[in-house]
Amino acid sequence: MISSSSPLGARLLAGIVVLAGAALIAASSRPPVSGASGNPFFADFDTPFQVPPFDRIKPEHFLPAFEKGMAEQQAAVAAIVADPAPPDYENTIAALDRSDKRLTAVNRVFGGLASADTNDELKAIQKEISPRLAAHRDEINLNKKLFERIKAVYEKRASLGLDAERTFVLENLYKSYIRNGAGLDEAGRAALREINQKLSRLSVQYNQNVLNETNAFRLVVDKEADLAGLPESSLAAAAEAAKAAGLEGRWLFTTQKPSMIPFLTFAQNRALREKIYTAYIKRGDNDNEYDNKKILSDIIKLRVERARLLGYKTYADYVLETRMAKNPQNVYDLLNRLWAAALKVAKKEAGLLQGIIDRENGGFKLAPWDWWYYAEKLRKERYDLDDAELRPYFVLDNVRDGAFWTASQLYGLTFTPLPDIPRPHPDAQAFEVKEADGSPCGVLYLDFHPRAGKNGGAWCGTYRSQNRIFGKDVDPVVTMVMNFSVPSGGRPALLTLEEVETLFHEFGHALNNLLSDITTGTTFRSPDFSELPSQIMEHWAAHPTVVKHYAKHFQTGEAIPDALVAKISNSRLFNQGFDNVEYLAASLLDMKIHTLTEPVDLDINAFEKAYFDSIGLIPEITSRYRSTYFTHIIGGYAAGYYGYIWSGVLDADAFEAFKETSLFDKATAESFRRNVLARNGTADFMKMFVDFRGREPRIEPLLKNRGLTD
Repeated sequence: MISSSSPLGARLLAGIVVLAGAALIAASSRPPVSGASGNPFFADFDTPFQVPPFDRIKPEHFLPAFEKGMAEQQAAVAAIVADPAPPDYENTIAALDRSDKRLTAVNRVFGGLASADTNDELKAIQKEISPRLAAHRDEINLNKKLFERIKAVYEKRASLGLDAERTFVLENLYKSYIRNGAGLDEAGRAALREINQKLSRLSVQYNQNVLNETNAFRLVVDKEADLAGLPESSLAAAAEAAKAAGLEGRWLFTTQKPSMIPFLTFAQNRALREKIYTAYIKRGDNDNEYDNKKILSDIIKLRVERARLLGYKTYADYVLETRMAKNPQNVYDLLNRLWAAALKVAKKEAGLLQGIIDRENGGFKLAPWDWWYYAEKLRKERYDLDDAELRPYFVLDNVRDGAFWTASQLYGLTFTPLPDIPRPHPDAQAFEVKEADGSPCGVLYLDFHPRAGKNGGAWCGTYRSQNRIFGKDVDPVVTMVMNFSVPSGGRPALLTLEEVETLFHEFGHALNNLLSDITTGTTFRSPDFSELPSQIMEHWAAHPTVVKHYAKHFQTGEAIPDALVAKISNSRLFNQGFDNVEYLAASLLDMKIHTLTEPVDLDINAFEKAYFDSIGLIPEITSRYRSTYFTHIIGGYAAGYYGYIWSGVLDADAFEAFKETSLFDKATAESFRRNVLARNGTADFMKMFVDFRGREPRIEPLLKNRGLTD
């Protein structure tokens, strides 16, 4: 979910963790740091498939490696600038592309660990290196002589005989330098550096606060009677969590979703549902050491100042200029069209849930912490379907293999376990991925379960991206990171249907990286297009043909009954009002924040409440993210959270191509691979879609899929 405002930044930030910042502290000016001796980053990795040697990497290796990587890139840029030959693509653009090999390798490993297995040492390193990395980025983005060479190549691009990929990279690289301050005077550059440094420190603190606040809350239950309604799988997991925390004989729940969502869905104790839900939505808003209100206000203010300094009306105008949406109005047009329809459906759903409460003589008004509980009752009532009935069929390893099988059917890929290669965490799995002809495709890591040092949510990143910048093909090393419940009570890890779709979603991102076929290491991605490869895979996740392949009962091994598969299909539109409203509310909040035109101090809670009131958000539903834990908008999805629904238009229409042929049509799959996945951020977004679909996208399939048609 991470991107950056520049291609260099995108390489440094590498799809896993955001490290933004400011004024340069030259690596060569610092005394040596312990950890240089025997540093694994100081040589090419000598491991199988040249994966990172996780078993040999220690925290003290990172700072020396970062410093060496920055120094090497500074030297490479100096050589580019000093080159007496006239600037051309090879001696300027390609040379710049090759300049950060070590720095990118270090940062991707550090980013992966800082997001998925952090500790106090890594947090301290992150706070120190973040502004230094962004300062390094600024030093290159604001290098006048380097920009002059890039500009010279750009201005004669038509005569260079470049292919489509190189032309796209050159044009967008030139634009990115303009957008990152290359045209500013010295005073403007100094101001930009200062803003970037402040943003760097604030962004790291915001994200660390969210993780710390998440880890700080524990709901410990002493009485089994307070757990009435919870399925055995949740009880077993909570008992094991309590035992691990030294609370044997009790039950421990957290605001991590594998723990919290089953509690909200099944626990009859309304007071405890309220307690855990309130803890979740109050993260970063408790007026304590982890409070994010002032931090976010400062981030917003600095982004307004940054946009104005660069000549844009708002931060959203700045961000969206290079996105598929192009401008804020186009985003609002889509969101507002969907908002009215979704709100109408959600109000009907709220009425149905209130009806159940009244029928049971509950004597209270439906609240946000009640929604999951009564929605589950309604699903059982309407479709004779409940989560407890489905979950035994969704064994994590089987679902994983179902995703692999789907990729095999579509693209001919094979996935072979690699139990003996270094892994980022002992819980992680590793697979060798090959093409149908046996040629290598890459390595895929899977990190499924929550832990104290892991951020919430799910994401996909790369420890190494596919490229040919040094003349030979480099295979990618990809990681999928999720937070699924652990095996407990003698049962394997069992998923909900939503978690099944999450696995397929992240697998779609993984395929985008594994099937990349580009020369450059400099790519230009956009959230409103990059979610297409992930979200289209969700269509296979719940398709009856695929479900019947992976859904087998964990005890008997029997395939899921056809009647149960039919219930899943029949309930496809269930709770869509809620799902759409909570998502759209967060998307609209993101846009409201980033279309502010004045750098003012905000009362975050008052601002948020006033905005949600103005758009008519009903009190029974809370935005999917509140401002104080909306980590997407601190990273690469600022003014970009709408990208999931924009890409939703694309994926719904793209999947129609398979409906028009067949679920695993080889020609359609090959076209999607060639025109979308393989180009991986090196072609115009609309062109990629049109080359696949033969026309521009239509919104009707999305409206139908989400139950938003009249």
